Amino acid sequence: MQELTLSPGPAKLTPTLDPTHRMELILSTSPAELTLDPACQPKLPLDSTCQPEMTFNPGPTELTVDPEHQPEETPAPSLAELTLEPVHRRPELLDACADLINDQWPRSRASRLHSLGQSSDAFPLCLMLLSPHPTSEAAPIVVGHARLSRVLNQPQSLLVETVVVARALRGRGFGRCLMEGLEVFARARGFRKLHLTTHDQVHFYTHLGYQLGKPVQGLVFTSRRLPATLLNAFPTGPSPRPPWKAPNLTAQAAPRGPKGLPLPPPPPLPECLTTSPPVPSGPPSKSLLETQYQNVRGRPIFWMEKDI
Repeated sequence: MQELTLSPGPAKLTPTLDPTHRMELILSTSPAELTLDPACQPKLPLDSTCQPEMTFNPGPTELTVDPEHQPEETPAPSLAELTLEPVHRRPELLDACADLINDQWPRSRASRLHSLGQSSDAFPLCLMLLSPHPTSEAAPIVVGHARLSRVLNQPQSLLVETVVVARALRGRGFGRCLMEGLEVFARARGFRKLHLTTHDQVHFYTHLGYQLGKPVQGLVFTSRRLPATLLNAFPTGPSPRPPWKAPNLTAQAAPRGPKGLPLPPPPPLPECLTTSPPVPSGPPSKSLLETQYQNVRGRPIFWMEKDI
């Protein structure tokens, strides 16, 4: 037998199911309260003003990351996907190229951008080694840079300057890829020899086939309107001292002895020590650790060249 009791106060619904398990349901205008067995006594407040609370265990907390959802590292560029493009054909990459060079040789950004902006097909010409970005919509990544200039009085030669590879990618073959790309680029345009200078990368260039050579003069600008006589006025390198000349003894009267007999000719004069030694016809045989050339700061410069 179930009983249902209604009181004039707050409505109370008391269904009696079993004497040992009495459950009351109280309907009231106050926040609702659900009362169960006193032994269990959990209360669930339904007040809309109450905010939910979350309690963490004060013990040690462990965070487990699913290995399948760990962030992936950006893969290194593939050598097979690299391309070599002139800077003036990719103006949107000027800033990235300037940052790459300035990371190796700090310089005014405005000056660096101005220098890169002078690149043209008529030389000097700046080339970038590019790698496609992992995101197809993004611009390529500038991996390396080199500048090519014409050489005075050597129409089939080019001077290679400002060779640099991104620091994070060095030692992985990108430098060799850049230099080999320069050779292909130069040969396709009719050039047959490359010149360059280095302070501390002699062995790297030696492995690429370069040999010690003589200084050359690179042209920072070229124009067909300039006469050859003006271009020839530029110095081609450190000018050697003029050879020492012995005095002309035959133009003077030969001295005579007391009896009028001519005296024997004097012994030959020693060779002047300031006379430059003859330049060998073949490649220099000096050590790769020694050079006779220095920059304005006294740092040794190794001039190297390669027939392509």
